[in-house]
This record gives sequence, C-alpha cells and structure tokens, in this order.
Amino acid sequence: MSKPESAARVAQDSKNLPRLETEELETGPDPSAAIIWLHGLGADGHDFEPVAPHVLWRGAPAIRFVFPHAPERPVTINGGMRMRAWYDILAISLDRNQDTAGIEQSCSQVAALMEREQRRGIAPHRVVLAGFSQGGAIALQLGLRYPHRLAGIIALSTYLIDSRQSPAPSHTVNQGLPVFMAHGSMDPVVPFGMGESAARVLQSWGYTVEWRSYPMMHAVCPEEIGDIAGWLQRCLA
Repeated sequence: MSKPESAARVAQDSKNLPRLETEELETGPDPSAAIIWLHGLGADGHDFEPVAPHVLWRGAPAIRFVFPHAPERPVTINGGMRMRAWYDILAISLDRNQDTAGIEQSCSQVAALMEREQRRGIAPHRVVLAGFSQGGAIALQLGLRYPHRLAGIIALSTYLIDSRQSPAPSHTVNQGLPVFMAHGSMDPVVPFGMGESAARVLQSWGYTVEWRSYPMMHAVCPEEIGDIAGWLQRCLA
C-alpha cells in the first residue's frame, strides 16, 4: 500500500501554484481563530457565507472565515463540463481511477491558505478546516495529514477519497483530532452509507469523531448548523 503524500511536501509544492481566490468574513477585530470552508462540486466560495453567523455562540472569539473558490476544470462524470471542482471525478468508484494530480493540487493550494493564516497571526491549533461534499473530502485528505496540530475538521455530506490508505504515520501530531461529520439520511448524491463508513474508518484510526445524521438530502439544515456551533465552541472557546 502506497503512503499518501505528506502535507509538508504538499505545502512546498503550493509555492508553484496560483493562490486560490477567496471570500472572507471576520466576526470582529483581530481574529484569534480561522475557519477555512471548502464548497462542494459546482458551487463556489459564496455557498457557505450565509452559514457563518449561525455557527457562532455567545461569547465566541473573533473568527476569520475563509471561503476559497475551487478552480474551474472539466469534470468527467458530468460529461466534461467545466465547473468549479477540487478535482476531476473520473468514475463513481472512489477506490480507483482517482484524479491524483487534481487532489494533490487542491491540497497544496488549501495548505497555502492555512500557512497564510499563520503569517497573519493565527496558530494552526486555532484553525478549523471545513468542507461540504467534494470540499469535505479534501478537508479530510489534507487535515488528517497536516504536519501541525489543528483545532479540528468539519466534514459534511462527504466521504474519504480512499479509505484503504491511512494518514501518513509521520504526521501523528493530528492523531485523535476532533472531527465533526454529518450526513443526510436521504442524500441522493453522496449516499448515506459512504459518510457513515468514513466515520467508522476514522474512529478505527483513532480520531475523535462526532457523527450526526439528519432527515435531509444533499444539503445542510438548521439542526445541523446548531450542532456545528456547539462543536466549534468546544474546539475554539
């Protein structure tokens, strides 16, 4: 079994890639924490902007929300149509025919945003990496392998890109990392079982997973947003 490329290597490679365009929202002056939130296939960085005010809690510190726009690229399973995507999806199967180059490029570009937060004064242990659907897959792929301790990962309506590979053992600094995972029980896009299976795999790898399910489709719901707020409070308060 080949080991996934480490985030340290990914971060180095990011210097040769264009920086992702982002939308940003700061909830107060001098933010002491950051949440980098990756949208799903075909959406853009504006998709989760309306959610930001609703995941805060009374007494929350100033937080910088960073919403990157994925690059536009052809997506094979959508007939080659160009859209914002973190990587090409070549086939429905997740365990073969992966767009490895696209996955590594997106991980590199998101890692560059995380490094930028460090330069702006926010330590890695105050950064949450979040994502929905395909964005959630990248959040898991990068966050579990990142060489600095993070505050946690939010992975919504998503999956593990390849559950046969475990995070590189050289980056056990994030072992036991808090992970919030949630999925709609009626999801027709990413089947519920894929999310549930991913949560079980992460738990078997030693991660602290808070798993929630909701009677919804491929979406987010008010109850879910409230649960995310409670989880964030425990990670960032």
